[in-house]
Amino acid sequence: MIDPRFSEAELDQRREHITTFIREQIAAANADGAILGLSGGIDSTLTGNLAVDALGADSLHALVLPATVSGDENMSDAERVARELDVTYDVIEIEPLIDSLLTVYPEAEGDREAVGNARARVRAVLNYLVANHENRLVLGTGNRSEAAVGYFTKYGDGAVDCHPIGNLYKAQVRQLARHVGVPEDLASKTATAELWANQTDEGEMGISYETLDSILVSHIDGPLSVAATCRELDVTPETVDRVREMYERSEHKRRAPPSPDPLT
Repeated sequence: MIDPRFSEAELDQRREHITTFIREQIAAANADGAILGLSGGIDSTLTGNLAVDALGADSLHALVLPATVSGDENMSDAERVARELDVTYDVIEIEPLIDSLLTVYPEAEGDREAVGNARARVRAVLNYLVANHENRLVLGTGNRSEAAVGYFTKYGDGAVDCHPIGNLYKAQVRQLARHVGVPEDLASKTATAELWANQTDEGEMGISYETLDSILVSHIDGPLSVAATCRELDVTPETVDRVREMYERSEHKRRAPPSPDPLT
């Protein structure tokens, strides 16, 4: 089986590679630091740890952006991470902004997906409001597994200046988080985008991250056929086909907005 996990030597290399990348992005933009939305989840927690490694705590400003659907535990964890990193952070409730949107367009009220994506986009607006005001870059928290199947909001959590952990599969995110000292209760925490109540990533996608990562590594990004992937992973062809379909249908999220070809 093709295993996405790193060796110990590779973990140190990845850590150095990502922290160097963050420093280079900030320097290239002549920015004064970075903005990071902290959700209490493992992706933003790891990104915060690497950003502090790269820039120092004084150069990272964290935002905790709860909505009414946000779990108290996640928001508590987000603030806990900010305190442990010793970074400046602000807590800004986003639901009044969502209410304002639904006041001017009440037709969307009750549309769980539309309102959930609006929450992600409002968070992006706030990230950039603070980033522009303070001459900072917005750090993304998306990983390779989510990007491959389009599990992010276009112009929401996908609207950032760079994705420091964008080349890491979810298993690698958890592994690197443990390597840099993230507590186990955060490293192993159930992933949720919290776009609506009681949402989990795996529940919405209908597949575990472990299975998703294995199919991505073996078949989507790797050399194995559907049949070989099924044999190696002991999964059904329908599961592999479903991941392939998610990958192909979400291609537009991974590309710049298209425009017509030039006239010749």
